[in-house]
Amino acid sequence: MESSGSHDGQTPADDLIRRLADLNEIGIALSREKDLNRLLEAILVAAMRITRADGGTLYRRPASDKDTLNFEIVRTESLKLALGGTTGTKAPFGPIRLHDDAGHENTSMVVAYSVLKDQTIAIADAYRGEGGFDFSGTKAFDQRTGYHSQSFLTVPMKSHEGDIIGVLQLINAQDPATGKIVPFSATDQRLAESLASQAAVALTNRLLILQLEKLFESFIKLINQAIDDKSTYTGGHCARVPVITMLLAEAAARTKTGPLAGFHLTEKDRYELEIAALLHDCGKVTTPVHVVDKATKLQTIYDRIDLVETRLEIVKRDAEIKALRARASAATPEEAAAVEDEFHRRLGEIESDRRFLRACNVGGETMKTTDRDRVQAISKKYRWKNTHGDQVELLTADEVENLTIYSGTLTAAERRIINHHVEVSIQMLESLPWPRHLEHVPEFAGGHHERMDGRGYPRGLTRDQMSVQARILGIADIFEALTARDRPYKRGKTLAESLFILGQMKVNGHIDPDLFDIFIRERVYERYAKEHMAPELVDAVDVTQIPGYAGD
Repeated sequence: MESSGSHDGQTPADDLIRRLADLNEIGIALSREKDLNRLLEAILVAAMRITRADGGTLYRRPASDKDTLNFEIVRTESLKLALGGTTGTKAPFGPIRLHDDAGHENTSMVVAYSVLKDQTIAIADAYRGEGGFDFSGTKAFDQRTGYHSQSFLTVPMKSHEGDIIGVLQLINAQDPATGKIVPFSATDQRLAESLASQAAVALTNRLLILQLEKLFESFIKLINQAIDDKSTYTGGHCARVPVITMLLAEAAARTKTGPLAGFHLTEKDRYELEIAALLHDCGKVTTPVHVVDKATKLQTIYDRIDLVETRLEIVKRDAEIKALRARASAATPEEAAAVEDEFHRRLGEIESDRRFLRACNVGGETMKTTDRDRVQAISKKYRWKNTHGDQVELLTADEVENLTIYSGTLTAAERRIINHHVEVSIQMLESLPWPRHLEHVPEFAGGHHERMDGRGYPRGLTRDQMSVQARILGIADIFEALTARDRPYKRGKTLAESLFILGQMKVNGHIDPDLFDIFIRERVYERYAKEHMAPELVDAVDVTQIPGYAGD
């Protein structure tokens, strides 16, 4: 029954107006809450406040098993009991089944009945056996704690699609004037139902957003898995770069002095940067595998050095035929011996050139000018008859270009193909309708190949034109590539070697100098190496030997 008395000079009408105002404020607050645990807790606390309940429980009906109700939040003010939510202590109660093993409805439990019948249930006194519900669990709780659970209000939480996603159960309404336990009033019921409706919408929206975020993150991982699986050599790069990125970002955020003292990260900032790091190489889905995986200079779908060696075998065969004919026509034994000597000298020369070309096929840091000249000379030295019957040079122009690559295994055209992945990444990311909290992802991800001196690509940005986050990603991408042991064109460098090269890049204006100093000073490299580098590559680091490091 409704209370007709006043509290603190308020009339029942004043009290109702105040509670309606509370309900409105609660609805606004719930719609703003982003954390699921805090949201669930806020729903129950608000329901208890607006109905003046001493205790309550919030149950959730998981989408994965709609035949159960799980205890999410449990509160009893007079016992100072708080479980679930932000407490970090899970409610130690098993789920409530809506049906038994035979499929019969569990109508003996009031919360199950509320869901099954889609009804709000108000009980004035549980100990009187109202409605025939089973309160044995409640009575056992009371016996253990000395509590007395009397009045109950059980309200289903229904989503906008009509699905019951949870239940609010409120216990022991308190008279505002006397503090005595009283039945929940009709007004309490209407307010609780209104709150349950708002709470269901807020909870559904939050769960939907979480599901969409999970789907989005899973899709990103799917793209990265496709990129990493595309190449056995760059596998894992997309997963490791975010690790270095976040380690360096957190170290920069901890910095209290220097140019980056004002840099800080909110949870939103962290999420945005991590997404950018995960997507920084998404454009590589368009990069041909034979370019990404080019382990040798002549490699395309296969290594063409074998073709070159086959041609040299033809050259050797022709030399042998020529020698046989010459010996057959030799007038004297001396002439025959001279032919034999010339033939063996020729074979030795061919074998020497074969070994040289095979060595040239392996990419290195640099190639001597004399070696590049020798490749061209060898090509002109030998001629062979192709399938068209034409006498041609040993190597094609394309093969000469590849075998004389100055550094690494990629030609200028292939390097442009590799570099194009950044432009593709930017185009892909800028085409997406990013929400406000992720609007900087394209800029962060698209800047990881820019240089501080403006000589990077694809846009030639300078340090002042780049965000701190983009500069962080640039260092992370380089350091991962240096320390990776699975590149086709190089062995993995040790930790000390990698930091030395990174220091040279700072000196040369390639990477951000302040972030580099933080990377070394805060030992970001050390934390990454312990978890993600091959043990044999993790050697001792003397920071005094790192070029450009400003010191502690």
